[in-house]
Amino acid sequence: MERRSFVRGAGLAGVLAAGTAPAIVHAQANIRWRLASSFPKSLDTIFGAADVFAKKVKELSGGKFEITVHAGGELMPPFGVVDGVQNGTVEMAHTAPYYFFGKDETFALGCAIPFGMNSRQMTAWMLQGNGLKLMREFYRNYNIVNFLGGNTGSQMGGWFRKEVKTLADAKGLKFRMGGFGGKVWERIGGVPQNIPGGEIYSALEKGTIDAAEWVGPYDDQKLGFNKVAGFYNYPGWWEGGPQLDFYVNTKAYDGLSAEYKAIIECASAVAHSDMQADYDAKNPPALKQLVGSGTKLVRFPKDLMDAAFKESMALYSELSGKNPNWKKIYEDFANFRRDQNLWFRFAEAGFDDFMQQQKL
Repeated sequence: MERRSFVRGAGLAGVLAAGTAPAIVHAQANIRWRLASSFPKSLDTIFGAADVFAKKVKELSGGKFEITVHAGGELMPPFGVVDGVQNGTVEMAHTAPYYFFGKDETFALGCAIPFGMNSRQMTAWMLQGNGLKLMREFYRNYNIVNFLGGNTGSQMGGWFRKEVKTLADAKGLKFRMGGFGGKVWERIGGVPQNIPGGEIYSALEKGTIDAAEWVGPYDDQKLGFNKVAGFYNYPGWWEGGPQLDFYVNTKAYDGLSAEYKAIIECASAVAHSDMQADYDAKNPPALKQLVGSGTKLVRFPKDLMDAAFKESMALYSELSGKNPNWKKIYEDFANFRRDQNLWFRFAEAGFDDFMQQQKL
């Protein structure tokens, strides 16, 4: 009785600090989960976020909660992970939500849409705005509980065999473009192709496609795109801040103790920030190496950007008129984006614009 009174009076934090953890902490069951990734192991940045997550879960649980991470194709196809989690084939997945816009366009709002938000703005909407709440309401339809799983930061615009100088050059151009951006590429005259990361190089090399995008210099160099296409375009206007997600099967999640649920949340936060830092550290030297080996950097022409923006806004309006899920979440997304854009225009953009003109 005296010990139980002490636990109630001092609280769990005080007990742990004293080195006398109550029995409930030690009594957690051993759990083994499987996580299906949409990415190949060779891409240590984007695939690596799942490894960071799993290692942190194991560490925080004292080895009692273990999650094995499986690359795209090992347990199921890269684009089959939503079905896998929804049906309970696996407990978890790590993926880019916009891959699944074919099920419902609303998936893309949890990742990136053309002319959406950058990575910081996206994280702010998720954690301090209504983003996470609204997306979780949507994911209930798929037996999924989502957690933030990383962000690549603003992406490059892809590799092209021929230089794109005007909007007319995009007409009929077969472009591997991930996720929702393909809808806009089609509306401005191009031909979008949705191909998993591990299959892009061969398609570009064989000429099955005319251009391809993945993420940015570090990943693109590892995939060897510079060997089969010489023009590297920017910016990736359809991916200003694409967020990755950890998807957890609802039944599996509900079966966890409160402590294990807290561990999932903490581990996802670590993996989320780690991925962004990893890309920000590795992309600059990779870009230098690519340019040094002959890659030509090309900014997308203004008429193409203007047309893509116009068609994007028209598409969102059309979707709001026919998809209630989209309308509900996009309205909140758009309002948050507007205010973020105003703020970043002065502080962030003002600082960046000055600094990028300096010789450092």
